[in-house]
Amino acid sequence: MHELRLKVGPAAFRIGSAWRAPIEQLEGLYAAYPKPRHVDFTVRLDPAKPWRKYLRPSAMIAGDFMLPDAAPLPLAQGLLAAEMGMNLQMALGWRRHLLLHAGAAEKDGRAIVMTGLSGSGKSTMAALLGETGWRFMSDEFALLGLEDGAIHPFPRLVSLKNSGIEALEQRVGYRRLGPRLRGTPKGDIRHFVPSAEAIKRMAEPALPKLILFPRFGERRAVRTVPPGELFMRLTQASTNYVALGEAGFAALTRLCETVPARAIDYGRGEEGAELIEELWEQLA
Repeated sequence: MHELRLKVGPAAFRIGSAWRAPIEQLEGLYAAYPKPRHVDFTVRLDPAKPWRKYLRPSAMIAGDFMLPDAAPLPLAQGLLAAEMGMNLQMALGWRRHLLLHAGAAEKDGRAIVMTGLSGSGKSTMAALLGETGWRFMSDEFALLGLEDGAIHPFPRLVSLKNSGIEALEQRVGYRRLGPRLRGTPKGDIRHFVPSAEAIKRMAEPALPKLILFPRFGERRAVRTVPPGELFMRLTQASTNYVALGEAGFAALTRLCETVPARAIDYGRGEEGAELIEELWEQLA
């Protein structure tokens, strides 16, 4: 079993694979991340059947937490399988923070949190902000502190999809991008390595200033999201709200009562970034 240990924000992972190739890809992309001695979660990439290690190799995602009915992925998508395994451990096993399925970035000591359905553009927008004067904090999970109410970074690789790939290729070139994975369940995917600053400062939280619900591919528009609707939306965007019980309810209630929220529509990444900057200045 080939193995890599790495730490992303407050969470430490041991990733094992029956094949060397996925571990080599992870080692290259996560080269700047800490390598912890002790871990919170284990992820394994195992052959779906013994002969599938060699014949049309395919990887099952296993680990401390797993979905028994999940379909295996081709070995060519082993990097994606490892990332999905890490996300699965967080979604089902993390209890130190309230998890929000959201991207986040920080500017001037305050954080913006962006959440929405898959394809809404939150990952691409978080990555773009991280290259234009903001500190990238997360694209998959925003970690809300149960006591301090701050957003704690989880700056793993950014999973860019379809048109989002081109947006980052044009801005940073290819040096911080992983291989293009074609034909995945979510279309084409390419992983993007956050900036050195995002990795270096991944233990630094920031208090939230704005919660955003972006929607890509629509005519430009802005709408205020009232606290009641915000609470409902964020409970749906959290994977551990129910498991945290009263602590999760208190943290989420405090967030919804103290942080303004907007829903925005935009047609292009640049237009979305401009709209975010405008809203950010209005709330100064």
